[in-house]
Amino acid sequence: MSKTSSIHPCDLCTSRKFSMFSELTEEQACNISDNKNMISHRKGQMLYYEGAKPLGVFCVNSGVIKVFKTASNGKEQIIHLESKGGLLGYTALLGEENYTNSAMVIEDAKICFIPKESFLKTIISSGPFFKKLTKALSHEIGVMEEKLVDASQKSIRERLAYLLLQLANSYGLDGAGHQQIDLVLSREEIASLIGTATESVIRLLSEFKKDKLIELKGKKIVILDKEGLVKLSDFYA
Repeated sequence: MSKTSSIHPCDLCTSRKFSMFSELTEEQACNISDNKNMISHRKGQMLYYEGAKPLGVFCVNSGVIKVFKTASNGKEQIIHLESKGGLLGYTALLGEENYTNSAMVIEDAKICFIPKESFLKTIISSGPFFKKLTKALSHEIGVMEEKLVDASQKSIRERLAYLLLQLANSYGLDGAGHQQIDLVLSREEIASLIGTATESVIRLLSEFKKDKLIELKGKKIVILDKEGLVKLSDFYA
């Protein structure tokens, strides 16, 4: 069950420095604060559904969100993960289109919902924010192009090695010469992120463990040999 929290001013938000709102003036930040709602979400709750009309954007204060598409056969394809400071739903809002994907909470989260009018007013009034937004849109296109190339040219083993490095970079906790990924993803979710079958991920993780590249601690993955994963992920580079 979602829970609406009390007003959380943007100028006191510890996640703001990680977001596209980092360079807003005090007046612009106040405009966002006065119109937004912060809502606490539990794991498994949906933020929005594919095909729905966007009424605003979502800024992640804490937690992790998966953005995904569902095929006609019901199979899920995760597009990307968003965490602290991430902004969701703005591409559909700016394009005046319905959502082309869905978003679900996979780690308990606090999300600020910013209504369309307030978001658009911020774009118009802040040059630095507009610049960051266009840069983010360009980056998204580049990431999608890279994923298309990887899907056609890289093996599943290479894609998994690269994903583990990305997860370690974003959610890694260092300690005693290794790095634990402090995010629990199911084997199905990992498979969805690299576009393969769950059975293949289970087999490859077992092989990575045997090769001492990783260690499995319950549902969490520990990186033991980062250089080994780097070499494996760039095999054809």
